Amino acid sequence: MRLQTTRTMDNYLDFVNSKIVTAPRTGFDVDTDQMSENLYPHQRDVVQWAAQGGRRAIFASFGLGKTRMQLELARVTHKQVTHDGKMGRCLIICPLGVRHEFMQEAKALGMEVKYVRNTEEVETCDTPYMVTNYERVRDGGLDVNLFTFVSLDEASVLRSYGSKTYQTFLGLFNSVPYRYVCTATPSPNKFKELIHYAGFLGVMDTGQALTRFFKRDSTKANNLTLYPHKEREFWIWVSSWAIFLTKPSDLGYSDEGYDLPGLKVHYHRIIVKDEQIKVDRRDGQVKAFRDAAVDLKTASKEKRETIDLRVEKAVEIMAEDPGSYLVWHHLESERDKLERLKVDGLRTVYGSQDLEEREDLLIGFSNGAYPILATKPEIAGSGCNFQRHCHRNIFLGIDYKFNDFIQAVHRTHRFQQADEVQVHIIHTDSEDDIVKTLERKWEQHKELVSQMTDIVKEYGLSNADAIQELKRSSTVERQEWKGKYVTAINNDCVLETRNMPADSVDMVLTSIPFANHYEYTPSYLDMGHTVNNGHFWQQMDYLTPNLLNILKPGRIYACHVKDRILFANVTGAGAPTVSPFHAEALFHGIKHGFDYMGMITVVTDVVRENNQTYRLGWTEQCKDGTKMGVGSPEYILLFRKPQTDRTKGYADVPVKKEKASYGRERWQVDAHAFWRSSGDRFLKPEELAGMDMDTVGKMFRKFNGTHVYDFREHVDMAKDLEKRGKLPATFMLFAPVSHHEDVWTDVNRMRTLNMEQQRNRQEAHVCPLQFDIVERLIERYTNSGEVVFDPFHGLGTVGYCATRLGRRGMGTELNPDYFKFSQRYLRAAEAEMEVPTLFDELIETVHP
Repeated sequence: MRLQTTRTMDNYLDFVNSKIVTAPRTGFDVDTDQMSENLYPHQRDVVQWAAQGGRRAIFASFGLGKTRMQLELARVTHKQVTHDGKMGRCLIICPLGVRHEFMQEAKALGMEVKYVRNTEEVETCDTPYMVTNYERVRDGGLDVNLFTFVSLDEASVLRSYGSKTYQTFLGLFNSVPYRYVCTATPSPNKFKELIHYAGFLGVMDTGQALTRFFKRDSTKANNLTLYPHKEREFWIWVSSWAIFLTKPSDLGYSDEGYDLPGLKVHYHRIIVKDEQIKVDRRDGQVKAFRDAAVDLKTASKEKRETIDLRVEKAVEIMAEDPGSYLVWHHLESERDKLERLKVDGLRTVYGSQDLEEREDLLIGFSNGAYPILATKPEIAGSGCNFQRHCHRNIFLGIDYKFNDFIQAVHRTHRFQQADEVQVHIIHTDSEDDIVKTLERKWEQHKELVSQMTDIVKEYGLSNADAIQELKRSSTVERQEWKGKYVTAINNDCVLETRNMPADSVDMVLTSIPFANHYEYTPSYLDMGHTVNNGHFWQQMDYLTPNLLNILKPGRIYACHVKDRILFANVTGAGAPTVSPFHAEALFHGIKHGFDYMGMITVVTDVVRENNQTYRLGWTEQCKDGTKMGVGSPEYILLFRKPQTDRTKGYADVPVKKEKASYGRERWQVDAHAFWRSSGDRFLKPEELAGMDMDTVGKMFRKFNGTHVYDFREHVDMAKDLEKRGKLPATFMLFAPVSHHEDVWTDVNRMRTLNMEQQRNRQEAHVCPLQFDIVERLIERYTNSGEVVFDPFHGLGTVGYCATRLGRRGMGTELNPDYFKFSQRYLRAAEAEMEVPTLFDELIETVHP
């Protein structure tokens, strides 16, 4: 028996170690001496590294030769796959105005590259090396499945999560074996852009990457921040599939010829005078002061109202220092104003122009054919090289899109620029906060680039030592805190329960991790550190048999679960769907020998849930009711370890109740769970309108729980309050109240130990369990003095409630911080139990 257990645990540790994930290597080896002599040493090293990986990202600063590296990658890949007897077509996709750069660089490498517009041109092309624009692919005119190699030049187009380009490109190239992305400025905005690149390359599913590295905001969907304890791990993982290069010396080579020119930024602050203050057309009121442009709406309004002032300032700047200029704008009306002023030498490029015309104009400016170009950053801010004939930039306005701004700056501020680059930023006095945001993001960008290149400097391209750091610990140093009534253990729950005596606990009560929805620790032992539901249940297969073993025969294992929401952009279903996680948990328990006894439903607030997931939106429901499901409640699955004597229904140690305290009347109500109406009615809306909403909500819950429910009256009451502007948008005021004992609608969502954590400004648990749930289950399924065990103890909620209810608590927790915090609460619960009553004091006085 011991041999079998050891073998099982060896398998468990093998399973844990198998979680270690790095970018897969799907490429081939190529010697640098087989590459073109026209490549610099740092370029050869990067090409060799990328070819070995097969699917990699090259983030190289402006002017380091991304164009040449992509072409050489295409050449060595074509040579490799053609040798293997496969089709070897190679495609580079680039922004408008950039294709001529590839044409010129290809000649230096002895390659012929042709521009293709559609599938027919691909099939008839007499060279394997082709280039096209993003618009051609995005709009479906070109079949990418005809290619073996694809490289996205200025791949920052993938940063726009949810955009047409992002949604089209993310899965379009799955059949292309060799995939690369190249850009110079990964966005500093919470690093999610890097996750999109990983998804495109097939390194890791975007949903899995977000879950693994980012902390979710439970109040708002898509508001994610990088876990502080995972920051180092995140960058090491990124370095396994991406190279960050700011200059050749990052790889140990000389920086000769790679000195960036100076950069001088001029801020032109326009003060809008009193006579220019606008009338508020909504109510006719004249404002004494203009609003600060602190959000997108007010910033856009400010731009529209100050076009003349800003364009006139731009013309003044160009007159004071004549020469070649890039004028960056955001509004079409700004372009119209410039064109009306007939600035000498001005050409404009805009979205409604024909693609060929736009590209010819951009190439013409790059070659010095005319001195002044006005366009938007999203049109010419990526990929174009304007440094040969221009070093002056004017930004007619500013906004919150930092990446567009920095990309536009680097069209001229790049290697091979001979002059100091001038950047003129025109803004109004009400846009001061936007300027501060721009400067802050600029500093963040510099820090991000520094952090990325430090990895390269420390580990080099092979980064074998860095990969070793990804092998997170598969062991934990066990710690134990033992009080008079409760025991808390810092250990892996599988390892701990393996060594616990059989039939040693009276109840197992826990909230299991919701698969890979959250990670609680950096350890690979963490059950949240799994790929998907199936992977999670594989790890639970090692724990659940242990729970069955330590639970006394006939006693209850109460398992708190919740279904998982699957977002449409991940599943491709077009609408959010639901993963029936509670059903998987149910059959998992049965598979391991538990008897299933039923399920308690804990109703949640659908308004708050929609704020978190955006899947139950009122607007979307009005567009198409079939798109909306229902709110996702929580469930308590009740399992029972089979009693020793299967001829009888009683547990080996029954949970008994005294009839004096649990009367026939209570049993009848519990058994039938149906309350008749007394004939009372709902309060009228006009009676409710004058009350505060908290009082109204409490009254509704109380009334609804004791009276016959009327759906129409329920809706009409909420409808009337909505008309009066009294219906809250952040929580559900009139939530249905259940009459049934197995549907709990009165659980107080705020009664968790996280409240105390927040008071003490400590780290909150990402998924706290409510006291109401724990208390009811303990009272219902245990006797006084019995042991309640929680394998996922967290902040110690189960132990805390068990102690206060006169039971004995026990729990394991992998997270050392949660373990530490839990001791404070468990001590408090024990101290409360030890406080003597007045009666105790009197007895002590009489009988010392």
